[in-house]
Amino acid sequence: MTSLREKYEAATREIQAPFAMVDLAAFRANAADLTRRAHGRPIRVASKSVRSRELLRTALALPGYAGVMAFTLPEALWLATAGPEPVSDDILVAYPTADTDALTELASDPAAARVITLMVDGTAHLDLIRAAVAKADRGPDAPPVRVCLDIDTSWQPLGPGVRVGAYRSPVRTPAQAAALARALVLRPELELDGIMAYEGQIAGVGDAPPGRPLYGRLLRAVQRRSALELARRRAAITRAVRRVAPLRFVNGGGTGSLHTTGRERAVTELAAGSGLYQPHLFDQYRSFSGRPAALFALPVVRRPAPNVATVLGGGYPASGPVDAHRAPVPYLPAGLSYSATEGAGEVQTPLIGEAARDLAVGDRVWMRHAKAGELCERFDTLHLIDSDTGTYEGAVPTYRGEGQTFL
Repeated sequence: MTSLREKYEAATREIQAPFAMVDLAAFRANAADLTRRAHGRPIRVASKSVRSRELLRTALALPGYAGVMAFTLPEALWLATAGPEPVSDDILVAYPTADTDALTELASDPAAARVITLMVDGTAHLDLIRAAVAKADRGPDAPPVRVCLDIDTSWQPLGPGVRVGAYRSPVRTPAQAAALARALVLRPELELDGIMAYEGQIAGVGDAPPGRPLYGRLLRAVQRRSALELARRRAAITRAVRRVAPLRFVNGGGTGSLHTTGRERAVTELAAGSGLYQPHLFDQYRSFSGRPAALFALPVVRRPAPNVATVLGGGYPASGPVDAHRAPVPYLPAGLSYSATEGAGEVQTPLIGEAARDLAVGDRVWMRHAKAGELCERFDTLHLIDSDTGTYEGAVPTYRGEGQTFL
């Protein structure tokens, strides 16, 4: 039986490493698993985890997916306006913006304004958007700028002094959310479109950290209590805001929490992206097991010792707290690890282990990034392989390959 590594090698024989690839069979399987766990809620694709227009379109063409969650307004404008058709007709910008040029561009473009929804968590954002609308060249029939309220989801069991979760929005309570909604509707240039409450302490933190069983047990207990508290508060916030103005959507969840957030009645849609690629940090969950879909191949360029194979490049750390888990991991062949004194290097990376003995100069090592979309900032092309058939399916550009770098 042909191994996965043999399929990848055969399909990419003519491609010079280093290069990045996406296994379409694994991508589709992961997408199906995400929708299975979503309990019928549509999934908005998080673009920062994909960073390829063509693969965003691939995901959106699958059952259960609707809309894009962009990470910057310039990116959202590009997705909405570049090319003959927008990537999606429903793009939510997941983070507030202070880019006044981009805000003016959005306010001046009725077609983009009908597609893009901005994120806010305070009146300072409302005032920035309003100033851009005043500056923009708008016709009498220009649509209002659509706005979404970002809600703090952190768990604070003993008050603000004990916080579990990301520092995001200052809007935490139903009263605070309703007050911001009232401030929004007093600005006729704006339209309240939705609420977002992303529980990063559940969706983005694996509950089965390797080698730390006691910590994992504690983490799961914290996540359960956080999820229960947030479900109640998210429902109360939704009711309070709906008493001020209608909502088109209430967004929640992420790859690691679809199965719980999707059960909440208040939530109308979910968001996910990393689970499509299944980077190695997402192996640390008990509730699901995805297939590695996004890999990069590095060529062996040295054999400094019998159990050492040195590959070109490889030092692609992921964002977040600095720890050993942020580095890519060797995937194929199995049995390779980093040198404790060198780690993943900028120009070369020595890999040690028994598997290195069988590697020759010119062979490849297949690697997995710690996070999903950040891999695409290193490569301009994603080569597409279908591991079910063992065939090469072409190549698509990353954002970088289309000359776009938004962060």
